[in-house]
Amino acid sequence: MKSPASASWKAPLKFRMPTAENLIPIRLDIEVDGQRYKDAFTWNPYDPDSEVVMFAKRTVKDLKLSPGFLPQIVQSIQSQLATFRSYEGQDMYVGDKIIPIKLDLQVNHIVIRDQFLWDLNNFDSDPEEFARTLCKDLGIEDPEVEPAIAFAIREQLYEIAIQNVTTARENRISKKGRRAAEHFTPSKASGAALDLMKLFSFGSSVVRKRKEWDYYKPVLDLLSNEDVHALEAKEERSG
Repeated sequence: MKSPASASWKAPLKFRMPTAENLIPIRLDIEVDGQRYKDAFTWNPYDPDSEVVMFAKRTVKDLKLSPGFLPQIVQSIQSQLATFRSYEGQDMYVGDKIIPIKLDLQVNHIVIRDQFLWDLNNFDSDPEEFARTLCKDLGIEDPEVEPAIAFAIREQLYEIAIQNVTTARENRISKKGRRAAEHFTPSKASGAALDLMKLFSFGSSVVRKRKEWDYYKPVLDLLSNEDVHALEAKEERSG
């Protein structure tokens, strides 16, 4: 059964990712005996926990990591899954929410910067499909860029979903706040959000405002080997 494409902010939904697939972002940054492993990927929170152990074993083997990485990879993934599951069943308010998504990514020799508006009420939205289309439109052939874009979008949507749970909790606790909300007079900000809703066609979740196309259009840069090495060295120093 599909989730509703839109919902009143007065009627909370149960916590989930505001996308068609309920995939959550997982980040790993682990160092063992001077060896460092960093990765970012999405995970289905309903997969059996045994999949986490299998993934960790496969990763350690394929990347020739020391055995000490195995328990740390498992622990890190399970901890992030537990955080997600701790919100399940809780109410979250979405409302007429159009939020900006920003991309500022470096993947190998490619730097991509972009920003666009995303409709949180469209629970059929697909960050992976958006990333696929964007890479095709920009002629990006590096296969690592597409999942990096999708991950960046999901990470921002996940953070906002958690914020929406907090909002629902605060509204529930504060009776005064709830009564005020029921007699709420739309502000300029909410009016702007409603105006932005008009930009979305049914089934669409992303829009670039026409009058700001020059500002909202994606920017793509290609880095030289020297640039990549310099950025990697800077990251190592800051890490």
